[in-house]
Amino acid sequence: MMRRATGRGTINLNTNGSLPNEVEKLCRAGLQSIRVSMNSARPEYYNKYFRPKAYCFDQAKRSISVVKANGAFASINYFILPGFTDQESEWNALRKLISETGLDLIQMRNLNIDPEWYLKMLRPDLSENKIGIRSLILRIRDEFPDVRLGYFNPPLD
Repeated sequence: MMRRATGRGTINLNTNGSLPNEVEKLCRAGLQSIRVSMNSARPEYYNKYFRPKAYCFDQAKRSISVVKANGAFASINYFILPGFTDQESEWNALRKLISETGLDLIQMRNLNIDPEWYLKMLRPDLSENKIGIRSLILRIRDEFPDVRLGYFNPPLD
């Protein structure tokens, strides 16, 4: 219906990605872009933070893959907390997510939350090696030069 009204603009969906089958239908109906919110590329921490009901991390990941399989643009709204997001194991999980889904854009967002509460809730191993946020960005750019880093949904037209 939107496309009948105008050919301008990008049809984007901001979502938790919980319904990949519905995302597939939306792609067939003209969806051009998706942004899935994530605090972590590691399922255990994603699930602890979002506490999903009737879905899981794998469905959010699959929604990204569905969009890419339909030739559309996929991004994540990636909530950043230094000391957690820049752990070596988070980087390894993020690179796996990028490789497996074909992600186009990572929108890095400051996680506006009480860090003590967040870390108490997630209970990550804080002794794990940290690479630093700057190094995380450099690694993304080096290993995935086609993945954009940004803060807004880009217009696709």
